[in-house]
Amino acid sequence: MSPEQQRIAIAEACGYKDVAIRLTEGTIKVMTGFKNLPFDEEVPDYLNDLNAMHEAVKSLPQNSKPRYFACLCAVVSGAISLNGYSEATEAIAAQRAEAFLRTLNLWTP
Repeated sequence: MSPEQQRIAIAEACGYKDVAIRLTEGTIKVMTGFKNLPFDEEVPDYLNDLNAMHEAVKSLPQNSKPRYFACLCAVVSGAISLNGYSEATEAIAAQRAEAFLRTLNLWTP
């Protein structure tokens, strides 16, 4: 998945609607969508912001958290096992984003 596709998929899973890349002020590309406000708001930069990914993971149902952690271990270590535990605790935002999408079966190669 491209970074844009990942960011859109995560935003939609977190409740954003009509997510798209738009030009603001004619030159700057910003990804926006509708969530809680009646106007476009900027979508968090999930792939580069650990705080944004923390909020995304909090939106997962409680029974999905073990699957998320297994996916995160697999992403950082290359295998589904708890051997990746130490690496998973230091995963970067992009790895957490991939694990989040894999947890929800939204990841496409």
